[in-house]
Amino acid sequence: MAALQRQLAQLTEHMRELRSVVVAYSGGVDSALVAAVAHRTLGAKAIAVTAAAETLAGKELEHARLIATEIGIVHRTVTYSELNNPEFVRNPKHRCYVCQGMRMDHMLDFAQAHGFDHVCDGTNASDPGPDRPGLEAVRERGVVSPLLAARIDKATTRALARHLGLSVADRPANACLSSRIPHGQPVTLIQLNRVEHAESLLAAQGFHVVRVRADRVAARVEVGTDELASLHQRWSTLEPELLATGFDSVTIDARGYASGGADRDQGR
Repeated sequence: MAALQRQLAQLTEHMRELRSVVVAYSGGVDSALVAAVAHRTLGAKAIAVTAAAETLAGKELEHARLIATEIGIVHRTVTYSELNNPEFVRNPKHRCYVCQGMRMDHMLDFAQAHGFDHVCDGTNASDPGPDRPGLEAVRERGVVSPLLAARIDKATTRALARHLGLSVADRPANACLSSRIPHGQPVTLIQLNRVEHAESLLAAQGFHVVRVRADRVAARVEVGTDELASLHQRWSTLEPELLATGFDSVTIDARGYASGGADRDQGR
Protein backbone atom coordinates (compact mmCIF):
# COMPACT_ATOMS: atom_id res chain seq x y z
CA MET A 1 0.00 0.00 0.00
CA ALA A 2 2.81 2.43 0.81
CA ALA A 3 4.34 1.83 -2.62
CA LEU A 4 1.02 2.54 -4.30
CA GLN A 5 0.65 5.73 -2.31
CA ARG A 6 4.09 6.88 -3.42
CA GLN A 7 3.31 6.16 -7.07
CA LEU A 8 -0.03 7.92 -6.82
CA ALA A 9 1.69 10.93 -5.25
CA GLN A 10 4.25 10.98 -8.06
CA LEU A 11 1.52 10.74 -10.68
CA THR A 12 -0.43 13.51 -8.96
CA GLU A 13 2.56 15.83 -8.85
CA HIS A 14 3.28 15.24 -12.53
CA MET A 15 -0.34 16.03 -13.34
CA ARG A 16 -0.21 19.22 -11.29
CA GLU A 17 2.79 20.39 -13.31
CA LEU A 18 0.79 20.03 -16.54
CA ARG A 19 -1.67 22.74 -15.32
CA SER A 20 -4.55 21.80 -17.63
CA VAL A 21 -5.11 18.70 -19.74
CA VAL A 22 -7.22 16.96 -22.33
CA VAL A 23 -7.14 13.24 -21.57
CA ALA A 24 -7.33 11.12 -24.72
CA TYR A 25 -9.84 8.79 -23.16
CA SER A 26 -11.25 5.43 -24.24
CA GLY A 27 -12.76 4.29 -20.95
CA GLY A 28 -10.22 1.49 -20.54
CA VAL A 29 -8.31 1.14 -17.28
CA ASP A 30 -5.26 3.11 -18.45
CA SER A 31 -6.99 6.25 -19.68
CA ALA A 32 -9.57 6.00 -16.88
CA LEU A 33 -6.80 6.10 -14.26
CA VAL A 34 -5.22 9.11 -15.96
CA ALA A 35 -8.61 10.81 -16.15
CA ALA A 36 -9.31 10.09 -12.47
CA VAL A 37 -5.98 11.49 -11.31
CA ALA A 38 -6.36 14.49 -13.62
CA HIS A 39 -9.82 15.23 -12.21
CA ARG A 40 -8.71 14.81 -8.60
CA THR A 41 -5.70 17.07 -9.18
CA LEU A 42 -6.89 19.69 -11.66
CA GLY A 43 -10.67 19.71 -11.33
CA ALA A 44 -12.27 21.74 -14.13
CA LYS A 45 -8.87 22.14 -15.78
CA ALA A 46 -9.06 18.49 -16.87
CA ILE A 47 -11.44 17.04 -19.44
CA ALA A 48 -11.80 13.55 -20.93
CA VAL A 49 -12.24 13.40 -24.70
CA THR A 50 -13.13 10.28 -26.68
CA ALA A 51 -12.46 9.91 -30.40
CA ALA A 52 -15.79 8.73 -31.82
CA ALA A 53 -14.80 7.39 -35.23
CA GLU A 54 -15.92 4.27 -37.09
CA THR A 55 -13.53 1.87 -35.34
CA LEU A 56 -14.95 2.63 -31.89
CA ALA A 57 -17.77 0.22 -31.08
CA GLY A 58 -20.94 1.88 -29.85
CA LYS A 59 -20.89 -0.09 -26.60
CA GLU A 60 -17.35 1.15 -25.94
CA LEU A 61 -18.50 4.76 -26.22
CA GLU A 62 -21.39 4.05 -23.85
CA HIS A 63 -18.97 2.44 -21.41
CA ALA A 64 -16.60 5.43 -21.64
CA ARG A 65 -19.44 7.78 -20.77
CA LEU A 66 -20.44 5.69 -17.76
CA ILE A 67 -16.91 5.59 -16.38
CA ALA A 68 -16.44 9.33 -16.93
CA THR A 69 -19.61 9.90 -14.89
CA GLU A 70 -18.24 7.59 -12.20
CA ILE A 71 -15.01 9.59 -12.09
CA GLY A 72 -16.85 12.90 -12.18
CA ILE A 73 -14.80 14.32 -15.03
CA VAL A 74 -16.38 16.29 -17.87
CA HIS A 75 -16.58 14.09 -20.96
CA ARG A 76 -16.70 15.19 -24.59
CA THR A 77 -16.31 13.49 -27.96
CA VAL A 78 -14.59 14.46 -31.18
CA THR A 79 -16.18 12.96 -34.27
CA TYR A 80 -14.44 12.31 -37.58
CA SER A 81 -14.16 9.63 -40.26
CA GLU A 82 -11.12 7.37 -40.34
CA LEU A 83 -12.48 5.91 -43.57
CA ASN A 84 -11.89 9.22 -45.32
CA ASN A 85 -8.15 8.53 -45.01
CA PRO A 86 -7.06 6.29 -47.94
CA GLU A 87 -3.91 5.17 -46.12
CA PHE A 88 -5.92 3.94 -43.16
CA VAL A 89 -8.39 2.15 -45.43
CA ARG A 90 -5.49 0.30 -47.13
CA ASN A 91 -4.73 -1.17 -43.70
CA PRO A 92 -0.91 -1.22 -43.88
CA LYS A 93 1.32 -2.74 -41.23
CA HIS A 94 1.63 0.72 -39.70
CA ARG A 95 -2.15 1.19 -39.51
CA CYS A 96 -1.92 2.00 -35.79
CA TYR A 97 0.48 4.85 -36.59
CA VAL A 98 -2.04 6.31 -39.05
CA CYS A 99 -4.96 5.77 -36.67
CA GLN A 100 -3.25 7.24 -33.61
CA GLY A 101 -1.94 10.13 -35.66
CA MET A 102 -5.48 11.07 -36.69
CA ARG A 103 -6.76 10.60 -33.15
CA MET A 104 -4.08 12.69 -31.51
CA ASP A 105 -4.31 15.43 -34.13
CA HIS A 106 -7.99 15.82 -33.25
CA MET A 107 -7.15 15.83 -29.53
CA LEU A 108 -4.52 18.52 -30.04
CA ASP A 109 -6.95 20.59 -32.09
CA PHE A 110 -9.54 20.27 -29.32
CA ALA A 111 -7.01 21.29 -26.67
CA GLN A 112 -5.92 24.34 -28.64
CA ALA A 113 -9.50 25.40 -29.40
CA HIS A 114 -10.55 25.14 -25.75
CA GLY A 115 -7.44 26.54 -24.08
CA PHE A 116 -5.91 23.40 -22.54
CA ASP A 117 -2.14 23.24 -22.14
CA HIS A 118 -1.52 19.56 -22.87
CA VAL A 119 -2.96 16.36 -24.25
CA CYS A 120 -2.17 13.21 -22.29
CA ASP A 121 -2.92 9.54 -22.89
CA GLY A 122 -2.93 6.23 -21.05
CA THR A 123 0.27 4.67 -22.37
CA ASN A 124 1.85 2.74 -19.50
CA ALA A 125 5.30 1.26 -18.91
CA SER A 126 4.21 -2.16 -20.21
CA ASP A 127 3.24 -0.77 -23.62
CA PRO A 128 6.50 0.15 -25.43
CA GLY A 129 7.91 -2.60 -27.60
CA PRO A 130 9.58 -3.27 -30.94
CA ASP A 131 6.37 -3.11 -32.99
CA ARG A 132 4.18 -0.35 -31.58
CA PRO A 133 3.78 2.21 -34.38
CA GLY A 134 0.88 3.88 -32.58
CA LEU A 135 3.19 4.94 -29.77
CA GLU A 136 5.49 6.58 -32.30
CA ALA A 137 2.61 8.78 -33.46
CA VAL A 138 1.90 9.75 -29.84
CA ARG A 139 5.53 10.69 -29.18
CA GLU A 140 5.92 12.65 -32.41
CA ARG A 141 3.03 14.90 -31.47
CA GLY A 142 4.29 15.69 -27.99
CA VAL A 143 1.39 13.98 -26.24
CA VAL A 144 2.19 13.41 -22.57
CA SER A 145 2.03 9.85 -21.17
CA PRO A 146 1.89 10.27 -17.36
CA LEU A 147 1.86 6.54 -16.55
CA LEU A 148 4.87 5.91 -18.74
CA ALA A 149 6.72 8.91 -17.28
CA ALA A 150 6.10 7.53 -13.78
CA ARG A 151 7.19 4.01 -14.90
CA ILE A 152 3.81 2.60 -13.92
CA ASP A 153 3.18 -0.74 -15.64
CA LYS A 154 -0.13 -2.46 -16.43
CA ALA A 155 -0.33 -4.40 -13.18
CA THR A 156 0.31 -1.27 -11.13
CA THR A 157 -2.20 0.67 -13.25
CA ARG A 158 -4.84 -1.87 -12.30
CA ALA A 159 -3.77 -1.78 -8.65
CA LEU A 160 -3.99 2.02 -8.57
CA ALA A 161 -7.40 1.92 -10.26
CA ARG A 162 -8.62 -0.49 -7.57
CA HIS A 163 -7.10 1.75 -4.89
CA LEU A 164 -9.14 4.67 -6.28
CA GLY A 165 -12.28 2.53 -6.46
CA LEU A 166 -12.61 2.56 -10.23
CA SER A 167 -14.99 -0.14 -11.47
CA VAL A 168 -12.91 -0.50 -14.63
CA ALA A 169 -9.85 -1.76 -12.73
CA ASP A 170 -10.11 -5.37 -13.92
CA ARG A 171 -11.72 -4.78 -17.32
CA PRO A 172 -9.95 -6.73 -20.10
CA ALA A 173 -7.95 -4.74 -22.62
CA ASN A 174 -9.67 -3.96 -25.89
CA ALA A 175 -8.57 -2.56 -29.23
CA CYS A 176 -10.27 -0.72 -32.07
CA LEU A 177 -12.45 -2.72 -34.44
CA SER A 178 -9.96 -2.44 -37.30
CA SER A 179 -7.59 -4.69 -35.35
CA ARG A 180 -9.90 -7.59 -36.27
CA ILE A 181 -9.04 -7.26 -39.97
CA PRO A 182 -5.71 -8.69 -41.23
CA HIS A 183 -3.21 -6.10 -42.42
CA GLY A 184 -3.40 -5.66 -46.17
CA GLN A 185 -7.15 -6.21 -46.39
CA PRO A 186 -9.13 -2.98 -46.76
CA VAL A 187 -10.95 -1.61 -43.73
CA THR A 188 -14.58 -1.08 -44.74
CA LEU A 189 -17.64 0.05 -42.84
CA ILE A 190 -19.37 -3.21 -43.76
CA GLN A 191 -16.61 -5.26 -42.12
CA LEU A 192 -16.48 -3.04 -39.04
CA ASN A 193 -20.24 -3.30 -38.59
CA ARG A 194 -20.18 -7.08 -39.01
CA VAL A 195 -17.47 -7.44 -36.40
CA GLU A 196 -19.19 -5.11 -33.95
CA HIS A 197 -22.52 -6.93 -34.33
CA ALA A 198 -20.96 -10.39 -33.95
CA GLU A 199 -18.91 -9.41 -30.91
CA SER A 200 -21.96 -7.80 -29.30
CA LEU A 201 -23.88 -11.07 -29.72
CA LEU A 202 -21.13 -13.02 -27.97
CA ALA A 203 -20.70 -10.44 -25.21
CA ALA A 204 -24.46 -10.55 -24.57
CA GLN A 205 -24.08 -14.30 -24.01
CA GLY A 206 -21.61 -13.61 -21.20
CA PHE A 207 -18.27 -14.15 -22.94
CA HIS A 208 -15.69 -11.93 -21.27
CA VAL A 209 -12.87 -11.70 -23.82
CA VAL A 210 -14.13 -11.73 -27.42
CA ARG A 211 -12.55 -11.09 -30.80
CA VAL A 212 -14.21 -11.82 -34.14
CA ARG A 213 -11.43 -11.86 -36.73
CA ALA A 214 -12.81 -10.95 -40.15
CA ASP A 215 -10.97 -12.48 -43.11
CA ARG A 216 -13.02 -11.11 -46.00
CA VAL A 217 -16.34 -13.01 -45.74
CA ALA A 218 -15.05 -15.56 -43.22
CA ALA A 219 -14.90 -15.00 -39.48
CA ARG A 220 -12.85 -16.69 -36.78
CA VAL A 221 -14.00 -16.37 -33.17
CA GLU A 222 -11.49 -16.01 -30.36
CA VAL A 223 -12.48 -16.10 -26.70
CA GLY A 224 -10.42 -16.50 -23.54
CA THR A 225 -8.98 -19.99 -23.13
CA ASP A 226 -11.08 -20.46 -20.00
CA GLU A 227 -14.22 -19.81 -22.06
CA LEU A 228 -13.48 -22.11 -25.00
CA ALA A 229 -15.36 -25.07 -23.55
CA SER A 230 -18.49 -22.97 -23.10
CA LEU A 231 -18.20 -21.64 -26.65
CA HIS A 232 -17.98 -25.17 -28.07
CA GLN A 233 -20.93 -26.32 -25.99
CA ARG A 234 -23.13 -23.48 -27.25
CA TRP A 235 -21.83 -23.33 -30.82
CA SER A 236 -24.82 -24.99 -32.49
CA THR A 237 -26.98 -22.12 -31.26
CA LEU A 238 -24.44 -19.33 -31.70
CA GLU A 239 -23.21 -20.21 -35.20
CA PRO A 240 -26.43 -19.35 -37.08
CA GLU A 241 -26.77 -16.10 -35.13
CA LEU A 242 -23.21 -15.13 -36.07
CA LEU A 243 -23.77 -16.07 -39.72
CA ALA A 244 -26.80 -13.78 -39.74
CA THR A 245 -24.46 -10.81 -39.18
CA GLY A 246 -23.28 -11.22 -42.79
CA PHE A 247 -20.35 -13.64 -42.74
CA ASP A 248 -20.37 -16.63 -45.12
CA SER A 249 -18.58 -18.86 -42.61
CA VAL A 250 -17.76 -18.68 -38.92
CA THR A 251 -15.35 -20.94 -37.05
CA ILE A 252 -13.92 -21.23 -33.54
CA ASP A 253 -10.22 -20.62 -33.05
CA ALA A 254 -9.26 -23.51 -30.76
CA ARG A 255 -6.16 -21.60 -29.61
CA GLY A 256 -8.23 -18.93 -27.90
CA TYR A 257 -7.64 -15.21 -27.79
CA ALA A 258 -4.25 -13.79 -28.76
CA SER A 259 -3.22 -10.15 -29.08
CA GLY A 260 -2.73 -9.39 -32.76
CA GLY A 261 -4.60 -12.54 -33.66
CA ALA A 262 -5.94 -11.15 -36.93
CA ASP A 263 -2.52 -11.70 -38.53
CA ARG A 264 -1.39 -14.92 -36.93
CA ASP A 265 -2.50 -17.18 -39.78
CA GLN A 266 -1.37 -14.86 -42.56
CA GLY A 267 1.31 -16.12 -44.90
CA ARG A 268 0.53 -19.79 -44.42
